[in-house]
Amino acid sequence: MGAAFSIAQHPSPHIAILTGFFIPHGTPPAAETDGLIGCAHLAAGLVRAEIPVRLVTDSLCANAVLRACQVAGVPPTINYQPSTINHQPSHVPLDILNVNSNTDSAVNAILNSWDHSLPPVSHVISIERAGPSFDGKVRNMRGNDITAYTAPLHLLFTNSKAISIAIGDGGNELGMGNLPRELVINNIKNGAEIACVIKSDYLIISGVSNWGAFGLLAALSLLRPDWKHGLTVGLNQLSDYQILKTIVDEKLAVDGVTGLPDLSVDGLPLSDHHQILAEILALIVDG
Repeated sequence: MGAAFSIAQHPSPHIAILTGFFIPHGTPPAAETDGLIGCAHLAAGLVRAEIPVRLVTDSLCANAVLRACQVAGVPPTINYQPSTINHQPSHVPLDILNVNSNTDSAVNAILNSWDHSLPPVSHVISIERAGPSFDGKVRNMRGNDITAYTAPLHLLFTNSKAISIAIGDGGNELGMGNLPRELVINNIKNGAEIACVIKSDYLIISGVSNWGAFGLLAALSLLRPDWKHGLTVGLNQLSDYQILKTIVDEKLAVDGVTGLPDLSVDGLPLSDHHQILAEILALIVDG
């Protein structure tokens, strides 16, 4: 509720969405399907509601983010040098942070572009984005150190002047620092090692991170009836299937649990995800 109200009541919302969770043990190594789909739906809905959006990911996940958003109807334009151009409905900037980049200068360039956009970025939303644990290392749910495969997008999240919203499901994502560490340790396998320390203004926890993005779109549509059509016109099972099928057929993404390019997310078949989506869409209609 707090996350949705912070956007719905903002006089000039401009949303930066960051995502991308690389799976080095995948077959092939690729971005995870969770997060990508939620990002694509969220970006498409906001753009159709005429809310400025920009995207950010790292070099290992960039092609997957690009393709997912293209299929959702919001093809991004890569910012090789972060720009300060005004928002245009057909222009969705994509900032890419290289895994091995000069971190300070790259992060500062992106933050500067956010601050000088018109309007400035008001919110930064992370979806299924791994962040550092207590020892500074980034780990996956298996407890494996994936720091070398993860650009420090958390610096954008923590150093931005924008309101931060985090969506996650496993304890190792940005925003999970809002939770007591003991809660993650006692309820998540490898919790002591993987628990992310990065906090957010608002934390949305869902069984699968994509569902959290669906829920945020639904909440916004109920709070802002004038945005409702734009936010939800593309949020349906067919578009969800098309996004997932494209990124796995093109070997750009894999299931984070199985490591395979299947029509599944977090080990759950597509039918399970569509059941959740149907329940969320029913709430919108009832509302």
